[in-house]
This record gives sequence, C-alpha cells and structure tokens, in this order.
Amino acid sequence: MKIGFVGLGIMGSAMAANLQKAGYQLAIWNRAPEKCAPLVAGGATQVSSPRAVAESSEVVISMMSNPAAVAAVRDGDNGIIAGLATGAGYIDMSTVDVQTTQLSARLAKTRGALFLEAPVAGSRKPAEDGTLTIMAAGDRLLYDTVLPLFNRMGKKVLFAGEAGSAARMKLANNLVMGGMLVAFCEGMALAAKVGLDLAQFQEVLDAGAMSNPMFRTKGSMIAQQGDFPVAFPLKHMQKDLRLALQLAEDAGLPLFTTATVNELFKKALAAGLGDSDFAAISRVIGG
Repeated sequence: MKIGFVGLGIMGSAMAANLQKAGYQLAIWNRAPEKCAPLVAGGATQVSSPRAVAESSEVVISMMSNPAAVAAVRDGDNGIIAGLATGAGYIDMSTVDVQTTQLSARLAKTRGALFLEAPVAGSRKPAEDGTLTIMAAGDRLLYDTVLPLFNRMGKKVLFAGEAGSAARMKLANNLVMGGMLVAFCEGMALAAKVGLDLAQFQEVLDAGAMSNPMFRTKGSMIAQQGDFPVAFPLKHMQKDLRLALQLAEDAGLPLFTTATVNELFKKALAAGLGDSDFAAISRVIGG
C-alpha cells in the first residue's frame, strides 16, 4: 500500500517513521522541507505539495497542529483534496474541532474518496514508541483497510462511529489531561511552599489512586523548574482547551473548572511559554 504523510512535526515525524520501519512506501510533504530529510534518507519520496502526496498515494495521512493548518494543506489547487483519486483514503490525525473534521469528510466525498478522522492521545515518546491511543471515526471500510497502519502507530485503536465523534472524544480527553496537570502543579506548589520534600510528595501520589504516567514523567521537571523538553507544546494544549470549551458551549454545558484552566494556559502563552512543553504551566502557578 502506498502511503502519503503530510505534516512532520513532533508527532507526525515519529508516526511516519514507524510506518517506514514497518516497510510502507511513503510520499511525504512538510511546510518546512528540511524536516523531510530523515525519512528521505530511509527511502521516502519527498514531493512538492500536499496535492502531490495525495496523487502519489492510496491513503494519505495528515498530522497538523490546528484547524487552520488542516485547512491550509487540505484546500486549494495544491491541497490534499485536489489530489485524491476515486476510492482513495484520506485520514486526518490532527486534533481539531468537529466542524473542521466534518468538512474534511464532505470534501473527500466530493472526490469519491473515503475519510477518517483519527486524533491520537499521547505525546512525543508514545509517538516514537508506537504506543499512541488512536480514536478513529468516519468511513468504516477505510478503518478496516488501514487498521494495520494504526497498529504500527498505536497500542490502542478504537472506532467511534461517524465523523466528528473522534474529535469530541479527543477534546474531552485533553480537557481532563489539562485539568489534571494544573491540579498537580498546584499541589506541587503548595507542597514546596509549606516545606515538604517534593520527591516524597510524588511518592505519596504515585502510591495511591492518583498514580499516573503523566505525574511521574512531569514531576521532576516541575520540581526543578528548569528546562521543559517539548513532548506536547503548551500552545497546543491551550488550543485543545479552547476547542473543548467551544464544544461544550455548543452543547449548552458550562465547564467552570476548564474555563479557569484555560485562562491559566492563556497566561502562560502571554508569558512566552507557548513553544515549551505544557508542563511549563507550572511557571505561572504559585508565583
């Protein structure tokens, strides 16, 4: 199967590399062309546009940072839609709003192509290890066809139904993750303020019901307040919180805690932390 991949950022480059390691032939494009070099060295073909990726592929995958970036590679004369052949597959693995993913589905249909949204849960390390959680929705026929691809990129794959369902699932997931991290940072700040040993505090958390990989991974960085190697950029978490709040507003559901968490992430953006890992939210908590 000929696979196309558009978007080779932190996540996309690792996901595409896992497909390449599995023996799939890749056609690739990225806005910053130099990011294609490692995959080209492994045998991928770098092409001139998202349209050229689609024209070269039976299934094209995109992994973009936000809805505007999805539209930029999807639409227009050089976009993915323009290059789709009848019967081809288009999979958008970006985290976007329901409206964006449903428009992608409609546009693919106009070309006689199949569409899946397939946002992922996980950051840099799970992407590199092929242990992401993949939430897919859209055309079931395409899902059944590309399940082997998903199994190379993730350890947990589920089909959520019609297009839009996976976007809703992912936004609800990231809403919880953002809130958990803020609560953890506030707990760490309080523990430090009252003179507790932060390593012991983390041991207590890890020994009980609140034990989870995120706290274990982020705890030392938050305690040291040094560099935050980027696994999941803070600006992307704020985007996801904003989209989750919009989804809740559309559903008529007030989310008071999430609104406050979002304001903290906006404060961190204003402080110039957008390109840092989202654990850098700790720098605007407790100060």
